[in-house]
Amino acid sequence: MPESVDASVVLCGPAGQGVQTAEQLMVAIFRWAGLNVFATKEYMSRVRGGSNSTTIRISTERVRALADRMDIFVPLDRDALGHCRPRISDDTIVLGEKAVLSAEEGGFSGRFQDIPLSRLAKEAGGAIYANTVVAGIVAALCGIDEAVVRSCVEDAFRKRDREIVDKNLTAAGLGYELGAGVPHRLPFAAGEAGGSDTTNEVILNGGEAIALGAIAGGCRFISSYPMTPSTPVLTFLAKHGTAFDLVAEQAEDEIAAINMALGAWYAGARSMVSTSGGGFALMVEGLSLAAMLETPVVIHLAQRPGPATGLPTRTEQGELLFALHAGHGEFPRAIFTPGTLEDAFHLTQKAFNLADRYQVPVFILSDQYFIDSYYNLPPFDLARAENTDSIIQTAADYKRYAFTEDGVSPRGIPGHGEGLVVVDSDEHDEEGHITEDHDVRTRMVQKRLKKLEALAREAVMPEWIGPPDAETLVICWGSTVHLAAEAITRTTRENQAVLYFKQVYPLHPGAADALRKAKRLCIVENNATAQFARILQSQLQIDVPVKILKYDGLPFTVEELARELDAAAG
Repeated sequence: MPESVDASVVLCGPAGQGVQTAEQLMVAIFRWAGLNVFATKEYMSRVRGGSNSTTIRISTERVRALADRMDIFVPLDRDALGHCRPRISDDTIVLGEKAVLSAEEGGFSGRFQDIPLSRLAKEAGGAIYANTVVAGIVAALCGIDEAVVRSCVEDAFRKRDREIVDKNLTAAGLGYELGAGVPHRLPFAAGEAGGSDTTNEVILNGGEAIALGAIAGGCRFISSYPMTPSTPVLTFLAKHGTAFDLVAEQAEDEIAAINMALGAWYAGARSMVSTSGGGFALMVEGLSLAAMLETPVVIHLAQRPGPATGLPTRTEQGELLFALHAGHGEFPRAIFTPGTLEDAFHLTQKAFNLADRYQVPVFILSDQYFIDSYYNLPPFDLARAENTDSIIQTAADYKRYAFTEDGVSPRGIPGHGEGLVVVDSDEHDEEGHITEDHDVRTRMVQKRLKKLEALAREAVMPEWIGPPDAETLVICWGSTVHLAAEAITRTTRENQAVLYFKQVYPLHPGAADALRKAKRLCIVENNATAQFARILQSQLQIDVPVKILKYDGLPFTVEELARELDAAAG
């Protein structure tokens, strides 16, 4: 197999200029050319203006993490240069329009190529076609066959009028012709796939993976109030609801959303809510209601920087302890933190079965970086997605909160059997009637908490990535896993491994033994207070002395994390 080739393409321009459209088109072109792709974006909280950028990595091998470097940089306005200036190196090919950038192109190092983008877009039919011109230029620089470009353009705009398709084809052709004449090129060859046939794979982002996992878990109802960055899960399920017999409801607020979800579970329909920190704050009373009613609920919490509105379009892992401790009273829950698209799918599917079986809230924690990142991967293994229905047909003497050895009472729903299904938000007896009997209260608290033992037995073991005898163990959870896994291959210190926690509560009984295998522990978190390290200390009495933390609203990059790991190693 030829030596691996890896390159990074960055587009930057104001909101409203179609950077995302160009990103989607280029990702499709690279994939159909047989290359692996990873793409993510960072954007300001505004409808128009500012500087938004997208980073696309293309490789002959699988690639799933954000790189800092830029091999090709396309600034669409003057502000883009200042926004991305720290990432520009002497090796960066800068494709810019000199007339638009004015004198700014001389203010940085790099190989500048004047691209008459406005003229070419006008020739194609108007300024709106500039992004398709860019896609053609970049495809040519990467050695991709023009026929692949034309095919992808046809597919991308197939639902539009033929005139629009033809104009986009013209724009791509003009860009490709110009790009073929640029002296600076990247060393790709068409069809130079690495470890997989990408044309037989799917391309998904984190929001889509979670939504598909919900469908696989039997979700029949989602009620949410839109809130960045959780909204893609709601919109995906709304878009495909008819095909999967699923109802999507945009509630008037988050309080209504979680109570709708609880009502759906009470009636027998598996349901979920999708929200972010500020929205979840409004759901907390409903969370405690779910605990008292022992009604299942699945909560997708897409983290973002706070407090308050914070940085609404940026990323952070700052709501782990919030999810763990939210709610008044003491009750069990489970928290999944997927960091790969495969885990997002399978853990979300598992969340519905776990919530159904133990009648508890189950969280799926993500963040903006995870939700908006996407890459190619094989189709999910649907054989693993088996659902178990825990609803019973009630008898005449049915007791909704009957005391049992494992704390899980048989769950009935209204109209399914002869029994009466009584639930109440006050403390209650076995039949569901309000009580202030102190002995019953004590037994009910113990009954609910006993479920945590069963949840721990079903917990997911953290995944060890790297040498089995590694002396240094880099601990991560959620979206940092791909970054950490690649970063340890780029550090000067050898014999490092990653321990990736995809479930952070309750912890798998074997987690402590895995952590104690290594001589040195280091943790990587996108927050300011090392929240998961605090959980490891309180739950396992294991101290993690080295903490690599980032909380400026941006994710780590592979290069940045490798430097931090080297510095931590001394």
